[in-house]
Amino acid sequence: MNEVIISIAKNVLGMLVSMPCLISLFLIGTNSEAVCSDEMQVIGVFAIDKTEVSIEKFNDFAKSESFVTKAEKNGGGLVYAAGWEQKQKWTWRTPYGRPSHNEEPVVHVTFDEAKAYCNWRGKRLPTELEWLEAAYTERRANPPEGFIRGRTYEYPTGETPVGANCLSDCGRIATVDYSDVLMRGNGHVKVQSTVPGVNGLYDMGANVWEWVETDGVKEKGTRGGSWWYGAIQMKANYKASKPRGMAAVYIGFRCAKAEKN
Repeated sequence: MNEVIISIAKNVLGMLVSMPCLISLFLIGTNSEAVCSDEMQVIGVFAIDKTEVSIEKFNDFAKSESFVTKAEKNGGGLVYAAGWEQKQKWTWRTPYGRPSHNEEPVVHVTFDEAKAYCNWRGKRLPTELEWLEAAYTERRANPPEGFIRGRTYEYPTGETPVGANCLSDCGRIATVDYSDVLMRGNGHVKVQSTVPGVNGLYDMGANVWEWVETDGVKEKGTRGGSWWYGAIQMKANYKASKPRGMAAVYIGFRCAKAEKN
């Protein structure tokens, strides 16, 4: 009888080890289905998307809700060249005015449009503090080699910015390459195509700025830098904000979800 019990216990333990989500459910008592999917990472009492929201996922929302963005209504979003310039037909569907890939990050969305998508998914935008926690401090119980639990890193990629899609000081990386229509830089990369960083998250540093919830009314925070900037903008002490109604080619987002006992 004891041998049977021991055998069952070993099998259950094996399942838990192979399914980190179940361990999280046991430890923090959440019943969230979103956390148990591959798309979110638990960080203490909240969870955050592992990747920036993609065009494909935003399209599901737009089709379901017959949602039209500000950039679409106005004919196009913004890019910085000789000052801010509006580009015709540059929208979330065609970020650079030409056919895009479903796996590219969704951009040309305002803060409130990003918020609407997250709410539709049963989530919300991360607060600035949550975003910073997830981006720089390793919280996984057993992180892979190169990361140490409890350590706060200088960059979302770890000790160095290498591996991120920034302008020039993050190493070489394959982008979709829209350089022919840009004043500088090559544009963004597809979601989940770079090396995962702190907490197993992708592109928390560079690629596209990410909207975060802050106290401002007219302006909201953006974090992480983008392909248009170097590694300095990837650091935690680099604070930035944009008008909440801005829709630009290098601003995207990811969602979060509170996990309460």
